[in-house]
Amino acid sequence: MSGTSAALTPPADAIAPVRHPDAPAPGELIGAHYEHCFGCGEGQAHGLHLAARAGEGVTVTAEFTVREAHQGAPGLAHGGVLATALDETLGSLNWLLRVIAVTGRLETDFVRPVPLGTVLFLEAEVTAVAGRKIYSTATGRIGGPEGPVAVRAEALFIEVKVEHFIDNGRPEEIQAAMNNPDQIRRARAFEVNP
Repeated sequence: MSGTSAALTPPADAIAPVRHPDAPAPGELIGAHYEHCFGCGEGQAHGLHLAARAGEGVTVTAEFTVREAHQGAPGLAHGGVLATALDETLGSLNWLLRVIAVTGRLETDFVRPVPLGTVLFLEAEVTAVAGRKIYSTATGRIGGPEGPVAVRAEALFIEVKVEHFIDNGRPEEIQAAMNNPDQIRRARAFEVNP
């Protein structure tokens, strides 16, 4: 990363991340945390429909296809959409730790243009944990999982309680998510940015 801020450097007393024993198995599809999430939800017609899979340790892989609705400059992905893909992939890591966390900081480098129709292959990993702070990195490649780097990011996530969402979200959506009879989907609905 170029120009990474001090806020993204783990403190000296940070510890290595530990995968939760109940985390999805390596290769398992993590799935959408909320149907209406722009990043991973199937309920968003123009969303990314990003599909993340658990990796080894505290890593995930994900991919999404850049469609016309994701366009910025003619024929190219919008930088904000690419940042969203990185953020969504990084957020999926928290499911491997089994914590609810929100993005505190995201620094993104745009290395090369990403044309429409391109499949962006993303990899992310948690690098350190310090109290409620979770440090992670991600890379997005084009042309395959080993292809050239198009985007990369470093992030800081902050662990929060579910009340963060209950106190700040729109009541109708909060109530609908809390009424879901599927306990796992109900809990995962609250894995979003602040």
